[in-house]
Amino acid sequence: MTILQSHVLLPTLKKSALLFSFLLIFLMAGNSTGQVVDRVVAVVNDDVILLSDLDNRGKAYFQKVKDNTPEGSRQEAIQKARDQVLDSLIEDSLVSQKAKKDKISVSDEELKKGYEQILKQSGLTESQFMDKVKESGLTKETYEKNLRNQILQDKLISFDVRSKVVITDTMVKEYYDSHSTEQSATKGGYALLQMGFTWGQGTESQKSAPNLYADKMDAKKRAEQVHRLAQEGQDFRELAKKFSNLPSAADGGDIGIFKEDDMAADMREAVINLKPGEISTILETSAGFQFFKLTANNEGVDPKSSYETAKDGIREILYKQQLKEEFNNWVKNLKEQAYIRKM
Repeated sequence: MTILQSHVLLPTLKKSALLFSFLLIFLMAGNSTGQVVDRVVAVVNDDVILLSDLDNRGKAYFQKVKDNTPEGSRQEAIQKARDQVLDSLIEDSLVSQKAKKDKISVSDEELKKGYEQILKQSGLTESQFMDKVKESGLTKETYEKNLRNQILQDKLISFDVRSKVVITDTMVKEYYDSHSTEQSATKGGYALLQMGFTWGQGTESQKSAPNLYADKMDAKKRAEQVHRLAQEGQDFRELAKKFSNLPSAADGGDIGIFKEDDMAADMREAVINLKPGEISTILETSAGFQFFKLTANNEGVDPKSSYETAKDGIREILYKQQLKEEFNNWVKNLKEQAYIRKM
């Protein structure tokens, strides 16, 4: 049992503890066999997180971990996954409490607009989109609840966090200059952008991606479509943000600089003969489909990557980096002021 608490406990804790005891008794009494139907797994100030909340939130993720982990280390991996999901539920509870305190809410109209925006980005019909929601183990009601919580968090961040993020032109230029120097002096290295399309339920690191593809053929079809758009000259970074479901999508597909010996054999074969600015063929892996764009090697840099071309993308990268840092500090501060008990 892990206990995180502020130096001064809230005066309502004794009353809350009594309430939680009655809650547990009620849950146990609901089953004539005496088995516990549900139980509290964490206390967050005056709120509780139930085992059913944890199981519902992490259902697809837990199954993915179970399927992809050797039997000898499976139990440890699943427990780690459960801890990660419980931490995310605790953070959601803290955010909801802060929003309630600040009298911030999400209207049905805002929920509708948010849903329509996600539907448009997915490129699917509403029926196809809801089929994917069901395939991920969620009901329509649960999905809408999660979406409402996400919009609420975004509104709260706008008030408390985004105002602290400032990206100056000097910061953008310094980033460009340092990375251009790195790229022009790769000495046998390859600066790469990546796009990937995997199918199934996705992993915890992919949960914020805009698309998770239903099956192998769905992923392959999308890979071929986006590969064609990239070859026709559409911005690779923007396409990656919109369609790739790899973690690198958040950075426009930027995965940094690789030495030849650091690459997997199929990746090395795909990029080693590219010239800066060229795009590789589509590779099939055990997990999905991916392709790369070479932005620089020891022969030079992508001629399209001038400062004027790159500055908007750089500004977005710096903004996301600073926003993540400010958000983590904000959540840390909420935790330090809260009573949190894992059970």
